[in-house]
Amino acid sequence: MNSIKVMSPFDGKVLDEIPLSNEEDIDLALDRARKVYEKQELWLPKYERIAILEKTVEIMSSRIEELTLIAASEGGKPYMDSKVEVERAINGVKLAIEHMGVFEGKEIAMGHTKSSVNRIAYTMKEPIGVVAAISAFNHPLNLAVHQTVPAIAVGSPVIIKPSESTPMSAINFVNILYEAGLPKAWCQVVVCHREVAQYLATSPKIDYLTFIGSDAVGWYLNSKVSPGTRVGLEHGGVAPVIVEADADMVALIPALTKGGFYHAGQVCVSVQCIFVHEDICDEVGLKLAQAAKKLIVGDPLDPKTEVGPLISHHEVKRIESWVNEAILGGAKVLCGGKRISESCFEATVLLDPPRDAKVSTSEIFGPVVCIYPYSDIEDAFKEANRLEYSFQAAVFTQNIDTALLAVKRLNGTTVMVNDHTAFRVDWMPFGGAKASGLGMGGIPYSMEEMSKEKLMVIKSSAL
Repeated sequence: MNSIKVMSPFDGKVLDEIPLSNEEDIDLALDRARKVYEKQELWLPKYERIAILEKTVEIMSSRIEELTLIAASEGGKPYMDSKVEVERAINGVKLAIEHMGVFEGKEIAMGHTKSSVNRIAYTMKEPIGVVAAISAFNHPLNLAVHQTVPAIAVGSPVIIKPSESTPMSAINFVNILYEAGLPKAWCQVVVCHREVAQYLATSPKIDYLTFIGSDAVGWYLNSKVSPGTRVGLEHGGVAPVIVEADADMVALIPALTKGGFYHAGQVCVSVQCIFVHEDICDEVGLKLAQAAKKLIVGDPLDPKTEVGPLISHHEVKRIESWVNEAILGGAKVLCGGKRISESCFEATVLLDPPRDAKVSTSEIFGPVVCIYPYSDIEDAFKEANRLEYSFQAAVFTQNIDTALLAVKRLNGTTVMVNDHTAFRVDWMPFGGAKASGLGMGGIPYSMEEMSKEKLMVIKSSAL
């Protein structure tokens, strides 16, 4: 059987060797999942699902250090942030348990026309069917939770395909689910190359596809799924931020620093394009550069590290080429701008790169933020909205009218006021529109996506 070596993105150390699945393996996994879904006598009662998820929380809570080290080692996210990810993942399981208590249908009004008298109607929730989950590298444990636990909670069997770069966290999590008592057919993990992943995603045996990754791949898969397959896509964007002249500088700089350089910028809502009023543009650029220079870049397993490596050497080279293109076009480097090693890139702040440069038009997914001056906020809104992305955006101002205007004008599906774009809690709706994605994530929202409503109408002369 073919296999892949999972290596540390920081130093190239081999962490594990994982068997690769082929199309035959995918068919076996799909057949197991379809069997338990199509035979309702095999469905897990809600109380059993709750007990399994509660046991999962218990096991994960006893292994926080182990889970943290696995995620940090394979993904390169610094230890301090990987530990937060583990705690979020545990809370995500708790959120699913809590939402199961309010996951319900409703009465549909009858009798307000003559044709609908003597009837009563209710909707009820049922599992959508077999879920295929294709995941990304940047949050290897928390994304696995977000793409599998909602399915398990609503009673849909799920097959997860983690990133080839970071499969260990997902594999370990699925084994924890088994240890907690989940029968294997209800959650299976497959590690495979892109062609085999496409075979899974486009199979007529699945009912829902959840995909987290690049927009090119996501929209391609969306065009290839079998008829009737519901699809959820989470891509990314350029996370525009508008900073007005009255912004609180003391709060602003730490927020932009965290939002821009958290996980080396490898976050789908990482701060990227910052539009700053010309009256304070130089000050913001100077202070943000000063803060970025102080960040500790290096070994993700060192508890002091704040910015880890890029996921691959290829990504370091890509970031370097994008930054060089912007510099040649006239961007001023306020700090950084160069690779530190084959795996790490300096925290970089660029001032006024060309509007047609890649750093201005595409998701950087690296430790680079760009600052652009403006004089009229309406022009800033137009610049922020000019690309085909619509995910999370932000505005910093102490004027409530300006804040509300920004919320109205900005195209983001979420607009933060006086906070960075990378803020998220796992019970809020999270997802993009336009090129940024399709559908909505967040534990409760994913549970809705992975289920379907059935309407029951009863006719009776007693009504």
